[in-house]
Amino acid sequence: MKIKGTQLFVKALIEEGVDTLFAYPGGMAIDLFDALYGETAFRVVLPRHEQALVHAADGYARATGKTGVCLVTSGPGATNLVTGIATANYDSVPLVCFTGQVPTNLIGNDAFQEVDIVGICRSICKYAVTVRRREDLGRIIKETFYIARTGKPGPVLVDFPKDIQLALGSDEYPKEVSIRSYKPSTGVHMGQLKKAAEMLASAKRPLFLIGGGVNISRGGEAMTKLAEQVGVPVVTTIMGKGALPTDHPLYIGNMGMHGNVASNTAVSECDLLFSIGTRFNDRITGKISEFAKNAKIIHIDIDAASISRNIVVDVPIVADAKEAIEKFSEIAVAPRHGTQEWVARLQALRAQAPIVMDTQGRLNPQDVIQAVNEHFPEAIVTTDVGQNQMWTTQFLQLRGRSRLLTSGGLGTMGYGLPSALGAKLGVPDMPVVSISGDGGFQMNEQELATAVCEELPVVICILNNSYLGNVRQWQEMFFGGRYSCTCLKKRNSCAQWCSSPGAQCPPYLPDFVKLAESYGIEGIRVTDRAQIGQAFERAKATKNKPTLIEFIIDRELDILPMVPGGNALSDMVTTYKKEDR
Repeated sequence: MKIKGTQLFVKALIEEGVDTLFAYPGGMAIDLFDALYGETAFRVVLPRHEQALVHAADGYARATGKTGVCLVTSGPGATNLVTGIATANYDSVPLVCFTGQVPTNLIGNDAFQEVDIVGICRSICKYAVTVRRREDLGRIIKETFYIARTGKPGPVLVDFPKDIQLALGSDEYPKEVSIRSYKPSTGVHMGQLKKAAEMLASAKRPLFLIGGGVNISRGGEAMTKLAEQVGVPVVTTIMGKGALPTDHPLYIGNMGMHGNVASNTAVSECDLLFSIGTRFNDRITGKISEFAKNAKIIHIDIDAASISRNIVVDVPIVADAKEAIEKFSEIAVAPRHGTQEWVARLQALRAQAPIVMDTQGRLNPQDVIQAVNEHFPEAIVTTDVGQNQMWTTQFLQLRGRSRLLTSGGLGTMGYGLPSALGAKLGVPDMPVVSISGDGGFQMNEQELATAVCEELPVVICILNNSYLGNVRQWQEMFFGGRYSCTCLKKRNSCAQWCSSPGAQCPPYLPDFVKLAESYGIEGIRVTDRAQIGQAFERAKATKNKPTLIEFIIDRELDILPMVPGGNALSDMVTTYKKEDR
C-alpha cells in the first residue's frame, strides 16, 4: 500500500518503540505534525524552546537508557538543536533528531528558513543525513535508530525535506539493518583481558578509574561486584559517579580538577590504573606528563579512537564497559600482595581531608545537597554547569536507583531544568531534583511552562549567588579579582568596575519566587539552614506540578579543592581567601 512519508514517519516511531516524542512545530514540519494529530501510541511533548527540547530528550535518554527522539522545523528550529546535539555527542547519549527541510528542489537556493543543518552538525554528531528519495525513507530511519544506540551511543540527525514528507511510497518499514560501512565492535578480546588480570594480580597499589561509559552501559552493579571480588579501591570521574554506591567502603570519590585529595592522591600514587569508560580529558588528567606517572595503565573503552589519544596506555581493550567487566570478573583474582593497607591509607586520607564548606553557620551549598541526600534517598538529580554542578558532584550521595545527569564534556549551561523534565517523563515513579545556578537557570527558565503543562512534580533548586560563579572564581584567583561581566546584579548605573559586592548592590532580577508564581507554581526562598527541610517537605507534598526553591548563598563562595589548569593532580589548591589574590 502507498502512504505518505509523514505516515511512514509515524509508523517508524511506533515500530522503534518510541513512547515519548519531544517536538516543536513550524512550516517545514507542519505536515509531520498533522500526521501526529490524534496519535495515541506515544506521547508528544511540546517544550517552549528547541534547545530545551533536545536537552529534555537527552535527559529522557540518560534516565531510561532508551533513545531520545526530537522533531523540529527547518532553519532556526534546526539550528536551535545544535548545542543539545553537541552536548549529547560529548556524553555519548543516543538521540534521533528529525528536522524539517525545504523541498529538495529549493535546497541550495537560500529559500526561506533553509539551512544546511547536515553540514552544520556533521562534526558534532554520530551521523547526519538528508533524505533525498522517498524510497529511502524507511531504510534511513531504521539505520539512524540503529546507529544512535549501538557501539558508542550518540546523536544522529535526519533532515526531512517537505516534498519527501508528502510523497507517496511503500508502507513497508524494514525489520533488519545492514550497513556495510558501520560495524560496531562486539565481544571482548580475552587475550587482552588475561593480560589485564595478570597485571592486576601483580599490583601492589591498584586502582579502578571509572568513567561515564560504565553508567552508559548500565554496568554499575557488575562494577561493584568486581571491585568487591578483587578488593581494589575505586575513583570516578564526575560522569562515572554512581557506578559504585557512594557510601561503599571501596569508593574513594571523584578525581580530577575538583576531585578530593584522597582520589587525586590515589591516581598519583597507584602502580596500576585500571580505567574503564573514560577518555582522559584535560579536566581529569591535569598535567599529562605527571598523570599516574608511576602506574601501568589498562584502558577499556568502546571507542577505539579514545584509547591512547590523550594518555598512552599499556593494555588497550576495545569493548562495551559492562560486557568487559562481566567477562573480566570470570578470570580476575585479588592482587597477590593484598590491598588492605592501600585501601586503608586512602580511606584515612579521605577522612583526614574531607571536602567541607565552612561558612560560619550561614547557608551554603553543602547544606542544600546534604538535605537532598536526606529527603530524596533515591532520586534522579540533574545539574546545570558551573559551581552548582561541582558542588553537587562533591556532596551528592548516589545509592540504589539514584542517578546523576549532567553535561560533562561540553559543559552546557541551561541543561539542568529541561533534562530534569525529560528524566521525569521517562521515569515517572522516581523523584527528580534539578539543581542550577541562578545564571544557568535563566537560560531555559521558560521550561517552567512545560513542567506545568505536562504536570511534572520536579523539585527545582536554584543556588543563587548573583554571579556567574565559576568564572567569577577564576577571575578572583587568577585575574586579580577583576570581575568582568560576571555580576548578574550589575546595572548601567553601577560603578563601571566592581569587585566588592555589598549591601549597596541593586536587587536581583528576576525575583524567582514571583517568577514561579507567574507560572502557577509555588516558589520558596530559603535564606537560613533551618528552612531547608521544610522547603523540601513542601516540595515533596506537591503533586502534578513543580516546586521552585531558591537558596540564597554567599556571593563569593568558591569551589574547592581545585587543580589549576595545566597543573598536576598533586598541585591542589585546598584553601583560598580573597585577600590572597
